[in-house]
Amino acid sequence: MKGLVYDGPGKIAYKEVPKPEIQKPTDAVVKIVKTTICGTDLGILHGKTPSVKPGTTLGHEGIGIIEEVGTGVSHFKKGDRVIISCITACGTCEYCKKQMYGHCKDGGWILGNLINGTQAEYVRIPHADNSLYAAPEGVDDEALVMLSDILPTGHEIGVINGCVKPGDTIAIVGAGPIGMSALLTAQFYSPAKIYMIDLDKNRLELAKKWGATDTINSGVEDAVKKIMAETADGVDVAIEAVGAPATFDICQNIIRPGGHIANIGVHGKSVDLKIQDLWIQNITITMGLVNTNTTPMLLKTVTSGKIQPEKLITHHFKLSEVMQAYEVFGNAAKEKALKIILTN
Repeated sequence: MKGLVYDGPGKIAYKEVPKPEIQKPTDAVVKIVKTTICGTDLGILHGKTPSVKPGTTLGHEGIGIIEEVGTGVSHFKKGDRVIISCITACGTCEYCKKQMYGHCKDGGWILGNLINGTQAEYVRIPHADNSLYAAPEGVDDEALVMLSDILPTGHEIGVINGCVKPGDTIAIVGAGPIGMSALLTAQFYSPAKIYMIDLDKNRLELAKKWGATDTINSGVEDAVKKIMAETADGVDVAIEAVGAPATFDICQNIIRPGGHIANIGVHGKSVDLKIQDLWIQNITITMGLVNTNTTPMLLKTVTSGKIQPEKLITHHFKLSEVMQAYEVFGNAAKEKALKIILTN
């Protein structure tokens, strides 16, 4: 079969790789139907994630059809249509029992990181019973792909960890796919005002359509000065959705006393923590890896039509065109790209 292989920083290739096989009784082999590219994959390509070794097939999102299951898999069978979770969970370790599946002792974020991932024709899924979800009939396939990672990540690490409440004023720094996912799911909790901050005019226009009450182009105006002028003393929740020192700094400078900074972005280098200013303000700072414990709830909201995450999709390619898709995704502002669907 073919897959998109990481060959070291700056190097990827779509090439022949061994088709995965059942290795443990709890495994399933899934034929990929649709997958996508994540900002985390670009981070790997740029050398941000040293845990990913050359020769690894990338990707941790997608939907597919089960090709084969191990003897220990009880919830799924050959032919079932499934959503692949970006997080692998054994279901029995200490962390899984706390619903901290991202830290599973025999899983966590391993797809496209420590083991071969989903940007391929087939993928092996360890602990299949706990790491796959049955795909409901009648729901858009592309909407379901968004449930693999970005929707639960934006919701859990941004909105829930940020403790968004009715009436809050919140700011999301970064209008990429994760920031947009935080925007969509923050509206479950009825914040009074949602600022979206980004450098990309096109993304800010989309954010306004999808629920942002205010947008700020930080390349044109000073986001911190604008927010501090328009609020009494800053925002209740600042969600960092980029993973850069500059965007984290904006969050530090707009948070009000008692507020929450929720960091979603994947940082490849250290940031300057202004603890000398923040300590006296009773600030809570959270960060983390998604656990996907809210995926079942989010699946219900997508199935009911409460949210439509498929509107985040801007481009479509065949899986065989994945190299071109990476070019487009890597030049997202120029290409007006958010999420890309790769169809096998």
